Amino acid sequence: MTRCDDPVPCVGGLAYDAKNRLLLIRRGNEPGCGLWSVPGGRVETGESDEQALVREMTEETGLTVRPGELVGRVRRGPYVIADYRCTVTGGDLRAGDDAHDARWCSAADLAALPLVDELVETLATWGALPE
Repeated sequence: MTRCDDPVPCVGGLAYDAKNRLLLIRRGNEPGCGLWSVPGGRVETGESDEQALVREMTEETGLTVRPGELVGRVRRGPYVIADYRCTVTGGDLRAGDDAHDARWCSAADLAALPLVDELVETLATWGALPE
């Protein structure tokens, strides 16, 4: 049995293209509906973080990824998000599942997009900003 204040485990994927642009999605659901963020979502019962990351990235972006190192964790309300670097290994970029849009973003793009709270600051702390 889970309590209302128990953290909800989630994962996020930090994927970069050959130009060192970061993959972002425009969220279609709360939290952050309409805002841009890294792709990811809840870890389902019985899934490892890596399995959840592969599933979420495919569902939201159409891309297949290979999970890499854990970059950091953030807490957003009840959600505890473990963000991992990942390498794109296949697929075609398209928005899917609860993403309204998906695209590769440069640092200049981040400055111009409506982002989820603290995304730029968190990425900067982790040394994970795009070029």
